[in-house]
Amino acid sequence: MQKRMDQRGRPAGTTRYEAEPALAFGKAVRALRKEQEVAQEELAALAGIERSHMGKIERGEHMPSLAVILKVAAALKISGTDLMAATERNIGAGPDS
Repeated sequence: MQKRMDQRGRPAGTTRYEAEPALAFGKAVRALRKEQEVAQEELAALAGIERSHMGKIERGEHMPSLAVILKVAAALKISGTDLMAATERNIGAGPDS
């Protein structure tokens, strides 16, 4: 019997989410956090998530669940609607704009 050689799962370097919205969301979170002069670690604690997770969100490396999005919005003292509006404004914008 021959051993199966194909690999399972996603190919290396692929993601399970749309990168552009994740980047736009992260950019919105970072801008709002800095505008409020809140450290990343503090925002993560207020939202009840790990600082490393917050870093991945801000860099667009992870698209959080709806529950986490709402926790982040509450930690930023804004509505989920306002956070999503800020995200939508960033879609299509360059990384430094």
